[in-house]
Amino acid sequence: MSRLTDLIAQAKAKDPQTGADLEREFKALSERLPFGLNFERHRPEAVELPLRPIRKGDKVRVLPERGSTKKGDQRLWQVVKIGASGKRKLADLQLLDAAKAEAQTVAVADLVVVAEFKDTIYPGLVSTGKVERGGDKPYHTVINAENYHALKALTWSHRGKVDAIYIDPPYNTGARDWKYNNDYVEGDDLYRHSKWLAFMERRLLLARVLLNPEDSVLIVTIDEKEYLRLGLLLEQTFPDARIQMVSSVINPNGTSRPDAFNRTDEYLFFIRIGDSRIAPQPDGEGSVKAARWDTFRRHNPANVRISRPNQFYPIFVDVKTGRIRSIGEPLPPDADRHSVAKIAGCVAVFPVRDDGTEMLWSTLPSVARKRAASGYLRVGARDASSPQQYPIMGVYGGTIKDVHEGRAKVVGTRDDGAALIEYVSARRVLPNTNWSFPSHNARAHGTDLIPKLIGRRFPFPKSLYAVEDSLRLFLQDKPRALVLDFFAGSGTTAHAVMRINRQDGTLRHCISVTNNEVAPDEQGALIDAKLRPGDAAWEKLGICDFITKPRIAAAITGRTPDGEPITGDYKFTAEFPMSEGFEENAEFFTLTYETPVAVSHHMAFARISPLLWMRAGSRGKRIDKIPAAGWEVVHAYGLLTDLDQATPFLKAVRKAKDLRIAYIVTDDERRFQALARRLPEGIEPVRLYESYLTNFAFANGSEE
Repeated sequence: MSRLTDLIAQAKAKDPQTGADLEREFKALSERLPFGLNFERHRPEAVELPLRPIRKGDKVRVLPERGSTKKGDQRLWQVVKIGASGKRKLADLQLLDAAKAEAQTVAVADLVVVAEFKDTIYPGLVSTGKVERGGDKPYHTVINAENYHALKALTWSHRGKVDAIYIDPPYNTGARDWKYNNDYVEGDDLYRHSKWLAFMERRLLLARVLLNPEDSVLIVTIDEKEYLRLGLLLEQTFPDARIQMVSSVINPNGTSRPDAFNRTDEYLFFIRIGDSRIAPQPDGEGSVKAARWDTFRRHNPANVRISRPNQFYPIFVDVKTGRIRSIGEPLPPDADRHSVAKIAGCVAVFPVRDDGTEMLWSTLPSVARKRAASGYLRVGARDASSPQQYPIMGVYGGTIKDVHEGRAKVVGTRDDGAALIEYVSARRVLPNTNWSFPSHNARAHGTDLIPKLIGRRFPFPKSLYAVEDSLRLFLQDKPRALVLDFFAGSGTTAHAVMRINRQDGTLRHCISVTNNEVAPDEQGALIDAKLRPGDAAWEKLGICDFITKPRIAAAITGRTPDGEPITGDYKFTAEFPMSEGFEENAEFFTLTYETPVAVSHHMAFARISPLLWMRAGSRGKRIDKIPAAGWEVVHAYGLLTDLDQATPFLKAVRKAKDLRIAYIVTDDERRFQALARRLPEGIEPVRLYESYLTNFAFANGSEE
């Protein structure tokens, strides 16, 4: 290529016009040639959707007999008619893309819908449960779906809005760790690497659409089997990004392999978009700063007494000394706090707001006693007119951990007995590219952590603290960041975001996408029992239903699926009992496949409504039904379905404080624009359903 550019330069010197013409043609040709990573893009992926009802016009496969381990008929058929014979539903099928026409009639129960990469989808969401402990905080969301289709759905609701993506994709080990076209990719597959690259490229192209082009980061973990190819693929997919790779020790003892070096580490690619910056980290030198104290009573309005009775107990304050004399046991939920046994010379202090609402203390009484004995709790000035006569103050659990590990120190004692704690505010430096931290041990803080939470094991989860540390480098100054993980697995990324939120009191939220694939080792017994994907007994053992959802619910509530308090403490950056849980909200969804006719005629509104809510920030109330009044305004968005009701709708919109989006249902572009101009500044107008339908028709074409 350099020789050609030299010859063109010579031609331009002799004949400028001819040289310019040659240069123009050369540039056009070079843009069409694939330089760098070349691989087979293969035929479009085909994904089986066992939960999707069979409809006329669907593309389907015929399933093998129940109990059979055979692959069955892999050809694709189209449903041309659905009828019935007695109690059995039957489908008339026509073979697709066949040189010779072929037809058959098959029981609907023996069919599975197939979606190919080239197919246009119109997604919806059905809620399958929620956990609420975070008041008006945004909801973390978990989507049970084929991740390519979920990413397509997010191109409408979150295009250009994602601040960070963390993914742990299949490593392509050849050990049945992922599927392509519904088949496991074995180690001896000649096209193993190109299938993996084609699979990843399609999803990374959609990730690029979702990331904030002004400031965002993509973090991808991988091991030595594909890191070279992944690096080239990332450079080609994100040509303007700054990309670095970090080596991280995840197993200090090493994983032994026959005739090979023991593997101790893996790699993380950091792809920084726009103005994305790495937050400098402390290196241990700098100025002195006093530790922060905060109220020991929980802040969040959701943390009322009934939500966790074992954190409602008396702290007895000595009236003469103004110090804590003792800490009592939790009161039964139905016990009046004024009935607690008195201690002479003391006031029994409970966590009560000025309006009389009974709240919670920040920890269990056993922990509070230890902190009081160490000087980590103190008493504020008395206000006899307040329901809580004395404010109780405490230092953060992270500060106590910092004292234990030498990042802070107790330099003295206050007059009231409280510890004087000082930080040596560290000089901050950028982290290096070789990480070796005990907190990143995947077995100790991933494999062994999940059974504590849900009583079940999961293969090769990430260390919770490794994910947390990676994200913190980019979320430190983004208190409302949106994080996405579309290879969510056990849900570690969402769990890590919750921990970061607790440490600095912020409102970040995470979207987690995972399928409900059953582990290969468990499929044999299910097949022997004549079960199939789509059967309730099969689906309940899938990753999403059996691992991801229970893990996130347990993290928030502090309780296992059996209702028992989780044993053990979180470690490192913030140490506190896992049984305390998090003041967070989460909702779980399954992706559905709608028709454009159903969408445009309001028949799919209940399944489209979660996408409207997510686009508005996944917070507050959701409008799940067409409003009878023709309009409705909730916390984050408004919906106008009857344009004749525009006046009261606009009046309500102007009164709303935190409104972000106004959805307007109309086929009339002129009237939509007229209404959009009347909206207050800062509120995004969105036309339904034109915006939704056009997005997916356009997005599908642009990705082909």
